[in-house]
Amino acid sequence: MNMATSVHADTGLTGRTWQADMIAPDVDAGRGTQQCFVTASFVVPEGGARPALFISALGLYRAFINGRRVGQDLLTPGWTCYDNRIAYQCYDLSDLVVEGDNRIEIWLGDGWYRSQVMWEHQKILNCWGDRIAAIAEVVDGDAVLLKTDDRWKSGLLPVTASGIYYGEDYDARLEHAAETGAVEVLPFDTEKLVAHETFPVRALESNAPVEKWQDSEGRFIYDFGQNAGGYVRFTVSGERGASVYIDHAEVLGPHKAFDNRNYRSARAATHYILKGEGEETYAPVFSFTGFRYARIAVDGKAEIVAVEQVPISSIADVKGGFECGEPAVNRLVLNTVWSQRANFIEVPTDCPQRDERLGWTGDAQVFAGTACWLGDCQTFLQKYLRDVMHDQRENGAVPHFSPDPTRLHRDIFPGDWAGSTGWGDAIVMIPWQLYLHYGDRSVLEACFPAMQRWLDYLWSISDGPIIHPHSVWGETGFTFGDWLQPVGDNRKPRPTIADDCAATLYHFISTQLTARIAGILGEDEVEKGLSARCEEIRAAFVHEYFSPAGRLAHNDQTSYALAFLYDLVPEEHFDAAKAYFRRVIEDAGYLIGTGFIGTPALLPALTKLGMNDLAEKVFLNREVPGWLYQVEQGATTIWERWDAIGPDGTIYDPDMNSYNHYAYGAVCQWLFEDVAGVHPSADGPGFSQVRLDPAILPALGQVKMWHDTRAGRLSANWRISGGRVIYTVMLPEGIRAVLPVGGRKKLEINGKPCLTEQEEIALNSGRHEIGFDLSGG
Repeated sequence: MNMATSVHADTGLTGRTWQADMIAPDVDAGRGTQQCFVTASFVVPEGGARPALFISALGLYRAFINGRRVGQDLLTPGWTCYDNRIAYQCYDLSDLVVEGDNRIEIWLGDGWYRSQVMWEHQKILNCWGDRIAAIAEVVDGDAVLLKTDDRWKSGLLPVTASGIYYGEDYDARLEHAAETGAVEVLPFDTEKLVAHETFPVRALESNAPVEKWQDSEGRFIYDFGQNAGGYVRFTVSGERGASVYIDHAEVLGPHKAFDNRNYRSARAATHYILKGEGEETYAPVFSFTGFRYARIAVDGKAEIVAVEQVPISSIADVKGGFECGEPAVNRLVLNTVWSQRANFIEVPTDCPQRDERLGWTGDAQVFAGTACWLGDCQTFLQKYLRDVMHDQRENGAVPHFSPDPTRLHRDIFPGDWAGSTGWGDAIVMIPWQLYLHYGDRSVLEACFPAMQRWLDYLWSISDGPIIHPHSVWGETGFTFGDWLQPVGDNRKPRPTIADDCAATLYHFISTQLTARIAGILGEDEVEKGLSARCEEIRAAFVHEYFSPAGRLAHNDQTSYALAFLYDLVPEEHFDAAKAYFRRVIEDAGYLIGTGFIGTPALLPALTKLGMNDLAEKVFLNREVPGWLYQVEQGATTIWERWDAIGPDGTIYDPDMNSYNHYAYGAVCQWLFEDVAGVHPSADGPGFSQVRLDPAILPALGQVKMWHDTRAGRLSANWRISGGRVIYTVMLPEGIRAVLPVGGRKKLEINGKPCLTEQEEIALNSGRHEIGFDLSGG
């Protein structure tokens, strides 16, 4: 029967039995040319039919029934490792069909499937295939009213060119084009088709321009006040054949000069030719980009009537918030939300604007905790992990990004773009965060074999606990280390972590965590073996990197932060190493000295050690490098580089400079868990239990956080009054908490002195007010 479901062999995802064929338009001239449609007619019988459309494509599709759009999803069927699986969607057509004759038209675009991926000097074209095609069925119960087969017709669209990096060209004069061609049935395994795995990409509330001006060439530049991933929707009126050209930018140069050099080879533009029939409204169908500014050039007799920015995202709803008495911090959190939205479009990408937009594993693993605080990311990150596991190499190396185009095109990317520590560890770190936030044991089970293969790969790099990475990209054992770690004044640079130390730290981190996961899964022998390996790495690390005086070899912020956060500092060196850590921070003038892997660990390590004074000064620093420096430079998203814009407005090297990169937004995890003091607990995953332990930073004035868990809204806030901290939490039904006593002076809970000698106090669901002296908190 047509409606029968199946289970995808590799992933356990829902599939279905298809009668339809995958059909390609024979008018298609290939990648980068005029896009196509396929079409057919079908009959809906009388008597209250409720037909549904099951549909997918090679490339991107948008479907229409009787000229009306089907659904509101964008960029369908989405982006996966297309050689492994492709999503299909299902839509109710009840409000679109009529009894009797109906017409379906499926528009097809190049999308990720065959438009350019990767950067210009190593670009890949036709990555997963060179034919765009559609598969669809209209069903009513068990009756198949229509299916794609060789009887369908095809034609050319008014979309004359499109691509993920390219943008889109549209000639409205070509609308309502005739069916000029036939279709070809392509060989295709329908077992690859799985029901869409996560939330669809949707348009968010649009942003109107906050400012508009004209440049020296007569083009209008619009500032939408917010950097976002999406597109411009505009209305224009004018003569037939007049045109509108829109390009985009994230930042402005001196004198408000439009500057999108950092897009590199991504044209990221829209070109629209008018049909000349009153007001015409248009937005791209098959593309998007990252931008705050749009520059619009009109050629011919035409006038822009309206223009707006339309952000898009797979994660539309915000599930958590943090506010304090420092407005710049509040803007930083909002910037992180916007960077997550712009980069969580089908996969967690590094950036939404330039010729890259890849699912970098390193960025994703450091940000996963923050992502789950700010949005419901369970299915989104599970989908991503399936691609990561499919891209994992036979030797256990995890890809630098996923879906990974380089795996299929070794002629363009010799060597192997996989296996970097800090990046490949995503296969361990992301499932753990999903377990903590959603209590999802199944993701641990699904990823556990891949975790073990990754750990075996790490050990194999140098045949032992200390990893000596290869210095050449693509060679086995290459690592990005602490990517973009700042060095300060280049005349007298500050120390940075060496690749071998960074790699060995992550070797320990992932081995320790996988051992813990093995215990949760009841894999006792594996847990025992990994725990022994973990201790071997620990001993080797101490021998290799600690001096007899307790100083770490590279004496840099990242080394100390990761070593302290993950308990790699031996007891005999603890006090000395802590003193060295403090001095390293103070000697840097409280400026950040960490890159991609060190930054998420820096402030948590300081608060863990009780050095809240240092954490406060580093976090609230307004100089470069610093989180609030970005804010005060006008950032509305998180930057890739600490020094992306100089104090004088100078734009740093545009060849690698994104202004919408969420990695450093990982600091928000520290705001929720340490500053607001709400820690997810492995003792009660999925927020059935939390640990309450706020780090009080007086300069923040007051703190408020909230998070929508599956049990309801959890909130916590603290304020300082008369030398006392008043900490108020609201635990929804089904959530309990533990509160470490931790030497807090004059501790009171709900107005009653706490005299217990216990190390921690249990709190049930409900509202609780906790008070303690600031000096002891």
